[in-house]
Amino acid sequence: MQYHAFVIKYAEIGVKGKNRYIFEEALVKQIERVLSKCDGEFNVTRVNGRMYVDAKNFDFNETVDQLKTVFGVTGICPAVSIERNGDGNLPDVAGISKAVVDFVDGVYPDKKKTFKVKVRRVDKSFPMDSMELAAHLGGEILDAYDEMTVDVHNPDILINVEIREKLNIFSEVIPGPGGMPIGTAGKAMLLLSGGIDSPVAGYMIAKRGVDIEAVYFNAPPYTSEKAKQKVIDLAGVIAKYTGKVRLHVINFTDIQMYIYKQCPHDELTIIMRRYMMRIADIIAGQTGCMGLVTGESIGQVASQTMQSLMCTGEVVTDIPVYRPLIAFDKQDIVDISYKIDAYETSILPYEDCCTIFVAKHPVTKPRAEIIRKHEENLAEKIDELVKTAIETDEVIVIEK
Repeated sequence: MQYHAFVIKYAEIGVKGKNRYIFEEALVKQIERVLSKCDGEFNVTRVNGRMYVDAKNFDFNETVDQLKTVFGVTGICPAVSIERNGDGNLPDVAGISKAVVDFVDGVYPDKKKTFKVKVRRVDKSFPMDSMELAAHLGGEILDAYDEMTVDVHNPDILINVEIREKLNIFSEVIPGPGGMPIGTAGKAMLLLSGGIDSPVAGYMIAKRGVDIEAVYFNAPPYTSEKAKQKVIDLAGVIAKYTGKVRLHVINFTDIQMYIYKQCPHDELTIIMRRYMMRIADIIAGQTGCMGLVTGESIGQVASQTMQSLMCTGEVVTDIPVYRPLIAFDKQDIVDISYKIDAYETSILPYEDCCTIFVAKHPVTKPRAEIIRKHEENLAEKIDELVKTAIETDEVIVIEK
């Protein structure tokens, strides 16, 4: 069947009270953004708690794939929508019956199915109430198709009929990603590596409506151009949902080598992470970000024990550090990585700077006062190295 509309469902936005229109407008904007990349003609509207996409000359699968990347959308319902006539009237009972019977015929060639009709009558001027019309439409379907039977408890098909500002008929609800529309919750800076965790963390924060910038710490010649491209590709995974990611590529080699020469090797990872956090904090301040985002999970590696997290987090000045994966098992993170098509890229065998100079026996319970004391060994050159790293920041804009 050739659909010509989609009913877009959302959940959390619906409880936003007087600010609800702000979130609805943001959702419309994001839907229009993704549909601008599709072939076809689209018109996105919102009326009385419902959002519609009217479509012409479009590719169904391409359109649905794009709508499934819009945070805030919980359901995508391919629909037949019938507008009111010139007198402002919807079809009468006979007209609705014909439309529903034709819908079933077009969508379900195999009629050996059970079904239920659910009517929602928002327009209370319609002469029949919801239960009466549902029973009537069920009878019409049974008369038209002998193979079909009613099952009100667990039907194969749930046929939704909505009498609103227009008549909507739909049965399939394709899950959307949920969350909140991008742009409704500020901006954050993601510390993006080439691993599995940080892209998932970026996705999860973006799902709450947060715009994402990202910073990657590059260490040539110890890391390759392939490692850098891997991170660019992972930023592209996030950009599929956010529209755009500005990726800051920081040359970290000189800082890393200086730490390696001046500090105890069992503290190398912790001190290196502290300087990454410091640099990310500075760039966040320059770009209007309201928090740092990391892919850390308690106890996953030595640098993610409670003591280590406290030690690295203390260097951040005026903004919070968000760790959306903090209580996740590794398999939980891997499952989401698969879901967002990041996993195969994340496991490519190109090392990042976090894995180049890992100590054989890294400290797992660092004490901040000791770490600070050993960082005094860096006083001669570290500020200048950090300044140079930030001034030579390479910004790559990734759009999807």
